[in-house]
Amino acid sequence: MDSQTSQPSQASPSPHTFQVDLRGLVDLLSHHLYSSPKVYLRELLQNAVDAITARRAEQPDAPATVRLYAEGGALRVEDSGIGLTESDVHSLLATIGRSSKRNDGLESARSDFLGQFGIGLLACFVVAERIRVVSRSARTPDAAPVEWTAADDGSYTVRTLPHEARTEPGTTVHLVARAGAGEWLSEERVRSLARDFGALLPYDVRVGDEPIADLPAPWDRPYPSPTGRRIALARHCHDLFGFTPLDSIDLDVPLAGIRGVAYVLPSAVSPAQRATHRVHLKGMLLTERAEQLLPDWAFFVRCVLDTDSLRPTASRESLYEDETLAAVREALGERIRSWLTGLAAGDPERLAAFLSVHHLGVKSLARHDAEMLRTMLPWLPFETTDGRLSLEEFAQRHPVVHFTRTVEEYRQVAPIASAQGVGVVNGGYTYDSELIEALPAVRPGTVVSELDADTVTAHLDAVDPAEELALSAFLGVARARLDPLNCDVVLRAFHPMSVPALHLDDRAARHEQARAEAEEQADDLWAGILGSLRGTTPRARLVLNHLNPLIRRISSLGDPDLMGTATESLYGQALLMAQRPLRPADSALLNRAFIGLLEWATHTDPGKDDRR
Repeated sequence: MDSQTSQPSQASPSPHTFQVDLRGLVDLLSHHLYSSPKVYLRELLQNAVDAITARRAEQPDAPATVRLYAEGGALRVEDSGIGLTESDVHSLLATIGRSSKRNDGLESARSDFLGQFGIGLLACFVVAERIRVVSRSARTPDAAPVEWTAADDGSYTVRTLPHEARTEPGTTVHLVARAGAGEWLSEERVRSLARDFGALLPYDVRVGDEPIADLPAPWDRPYPSPTGRRIALARHCHDLFGFTPLDSIDLDVPLAGIRGVAYVLPSAVSPAQRATHRVHLKGMLLTERAEQLLPDWAFFVRCVLDTDSLRPTASRESLYEDETLAAVREALGERIRSWLTGLAAGDPERLAAFLSVHHLGVKSLARHDAEMLRTMLPWLPFETTDGRLSLEEFAQRHPVVHFTRTVEEYRQVAPIASAQGVGVVNGGYTYDSELIEALPAVRPGTVVSELDADTVTAHLDAVDPAEELALSAFLGVARARLDPLNCDVVLRAFHPMSVPALHLDDRAARHEQARAEAEEQADDLWAGILGSLRGTTPRARLVLNHLNPLIRRISSLGDPDLMGTATESLYGQALLMAQRPLRPADSALLNRAFIGLLEWATHTDPGKDDRR
């Protein structure tokens, strides 16, 4: 190796400082970090509250007031907080990303502050073209007040003021609205935002002379009776979320510093719909759209709570996913689970009203919670051949709990199985088949069996071999006519007699049918691949009812074409009765059979005055 190239460089490059385009940063904040310009007021309130918290850490008896005055497209926010010296202003307000919570030994007390990121004041540039801050330090009482004025082009000035400019410690922030943003600084909008963000703040916050805080929180207030509390919380829910809840659930997790309430929705919602909740951080509204606060199965409630332990993201509009949030999610889920258990034990009427709307959420929970499934067995509704029953009641009536995995299979077999005395549960709805299969684990001795086409056929009475042999010509025609549709024909005797034919298949047969259709429509390459996947699964079957008079009349027809057309009609009618989706081939068959029967019904022999 060349000795010259192996020598380290004698001169190290001098470091450079990042240059920040403040206007670009403001655009980033307004369009990407923050969801709405309204967060500027939250940041102002947050800074004021944190300043008061910092002062009270050193002076416990210090005043705790925040005043907001809006007029003529300008806003003034005054607080009685810790205040700033001239050096503080240079090092904190003029340095992006630095927070006063990291300064002067306050690091250990940061958990008492709302802000953690040191960028909050920049949010004001979203609505203002100029920010003016006048502050006097409580730590250095002899220091003169200081004024910091900044424009959205990144320039700022700092100067000291006469002592009479501000006689008491604290900070005043002056905003002047930028073009088109005056409405955000109007008194009405400032009052509305202050109420929304600061209703649970522990300090004296006012817009003009009007108090903003509404303490204690509705869930912490004393009420004359449980009924009075329930009515008050229902009113709070309506004002907050726009609906009157079925019930309310107290959320109290002292170890996580959480107090709040969950409101049960009065109507069913989709499990796929993400529930959003209101979360306050130390009294300040953090977000109205917290999605990860509760377990996925608890989609039937909307929460509002206050916490001092959860960690906000940089925008302070959502929660940071960490171990603390995971523990809180589990604890809140346990609280809702306990509420359900309590209803089952002591208030069955309220539980029944709840399950009539939100059984899907409880079923979702019970899939992974054996104790919850055991508790809810007498209450969770299922569709069965005996009507809408709980699994507990159905299992008491039937020695074997037969079930189908799809709604289509249930519709096929339910009428016939019921007539044969076979009880069937429809497991085709969300979570139902999983719960049915879990039944033996929570109810020892229960026998669960999936009901498929073979099982149903086995429960139907066989026809005497001699009678079936006498109908061999008809059965041969019927099988030949339905063979192109991958459907076999079987003769059985079953009730109710009014059902002439029953179409049965299972998922394996449907999969094979779908594969065959895809193979027909595919090119040579894909046809070869799909052909290699051909299975030996049983085909669908049309079960003809030997007890039905129509079947007897059709089997006695002497015309093979007419018997074939009648068979196709029976096949189509059985599909429609099972509410199965029709394939193009099925639709064509129905049309052909209908036209064929019309032609037969209207045809007359020229030499005779009777029909064929």
